[in-house]
Amino acid sequence: MSRFRILCIDGGGIRGIIPAMVLAEIERRTGRRISQLFDLIAGTSTGGILALALVKPGKRSQPHYTAEDVIQLYESQGRHIFSRSLLHQIVSLDGLVNKKYQSGPVEAVFEEFFGDVLLSQALSNVMLTSYDIQLRQAFFFRSYRAKADKDYDYLMRHAARATSAAPTYFEPELIDNWNKDYALIDGGVFANNPSMCALVDGMREFSQSLDQVFMVSIGTGRETNRPLEYQRVKNWGVVSWARPILTIVLNSLSDTVDYQTNLILNQTDSPAQYNRLQVELPKSVGRLDNTSASNIRSLKQHAEEFITENDKTLATICKALTEKKTAARRKPAGRTRRASLKPVAA
Repeated sequence: MSRFRILCIDGGGIRGIIPAMVLAEIERRTGRRISQLFDLIAGTSTGGILALALVKPGKRSQPHYTAEDVIQLYESQGRHIFSRSLLHQIVSLDGLVNKKYQSGPVEAVFEEFFGDVLLSQALSNVMLTSYDIQLRQAFFFRSYRAKADKDYDYLMRHAARATSAAPTYFEPELIDNWNKDYALIDGGVFANNPSMCALVDGMREFSQSLDQVFMVSIGTGRETNRPLEYQRVKNWGVVSWARPILTIVLNSLSDTVDYQTNLILNQTDSPAQYNRLQVELPKSVGRLDNTSASNIRSLKQHAEEFITENDKTLATICKALTEKKTAARRKPAGRTRRASLKPVAA
């Protein structure tokens, strides 16, 4: 039976270099590009950026970037993305009263890497998560809807900016569509691990049954050994909780979705339909915006060790991915009147 192959990539800032390295290893072992191996690729925040990069078309309809290229993106542009002037650092009180980083540098990077390529041009089905703070609801960028209806088409660089607009780090992305503004922030606020969102879309948009799904879900590293002691935090207020609560939310959301997806898909011992690849990280390398050369080296080292330690698991995944597969077809849907349609939401 042909399987419907889904790739999901978590959010996690500069730690996106970890799934990029895992995917580069998969490309090396299979001799194929990620967009050729998966029927649906879902990403949140840095995972969304990675997903878009891997489905961006290049010459002769071939993928423009390899996973190895994206590793170089993190190494060469990470510090530029998470950059700020001394004046902004002072005015924002180091991010306490204003966003920590200005949007200009990250937007310049996205414009360089994605240009004016549209979501509808993606080489494989791709879905990105975001959240509309005005409508207070989830917002999804879907290439398969963009292909079917231009009303849902957006520039990849705008989608990348929206899915990665982490609160307190960057300002929201304002997108104008059909004379309506959507103020979008990082999808990690509700789906840092987009596996369940992707599973639902696989079933709803592509008419897949649970037994047809084969999913690879890659995390950006889970922080360990970072307890918050009761005596230390019991009197914390908004300012003290602002940074720690973000990490708590991202980790707990990812863990919960991991548990749910595993319970739904892995109902037999073998073969696993849901494969979660997650690296345990010490607190010294856990920060989302630590783009120092030493931290990037440390992240790469942890990824390399994970790849070595999970050689058999990766071999099994690569074998499953290279089995003959049929093209994924989205079930037809009639055009809905725009006036009654919620904006690309679940």
